[in-house]
Amino acid sequence: MTKNLLKKKPLNKDILVKLDKNEIEEIISKYPSNRKSSAVLPLLHLVQKKAGGWLPVHEMERVANILEMSYMRVFEIASFYTMFNIQPVGKYLLQVCKTTPCWLRGADNIQKCIKDNLDLDNGKTSKDGIFTLMEVECLGACVNAPILQINDDYYEDLDYKSTKDLLDKLKKNIKTPKGSKLGRKSSEPLGYKGN
Repeated sequence: MTKNLLKKKPLNKDILVKLDKNEIEEIISKYPSNRKSSAVLPLLHLVQKKAGGWLPVHEMERVANILEMSYMRVFEIASFYTMFNIQPVGKYLLQVCKTTPCWLRGADNIQKCIKDNLDLDNGKTSKDGIFTLMEVECLGACVNAPILQINDDYYEDLDYKSTKDLLDKLKKNIKTPKGSKLGRKSSEPLGYKGN
């Protein structure tokens, strides 16, 4: 059944991303056959990754067809969860955590650095299409606050200077190590000198 749905013509003139039918079937097989729609989140995540970080309407329509769901239900799910983008985003999606632990440890300095260096406000994309900025609630790494998530990677223990260095490298397409910018391993206490 999935095989036939993948071969369907595009629902509009937009080009669909290439999806591996085996990968789709593997995702769907993790759920009971009478609950195929349970695969909507992992399938949307897969499609978003392949579509450049966002979910065009024609891709959500395809997910709806594959899972035998209404398009509106898929759209409701995609627009409810903040991990899905229903508008185009830049090559680098900058997500600044604004909850209390990150705020107390300097998230405002991260956002100021982004504004000063990229002239970006929340929800905006740079003119060159490289950067998009989003304020988000809790990224779940409070112990290493403040956090900046860039695409799928966390950059932790940031301040204005380390954020500027990170942005400068991204502008030049230089890969930079993810994780703590203070050299912490995992979530060890700051200054820990253990084994």
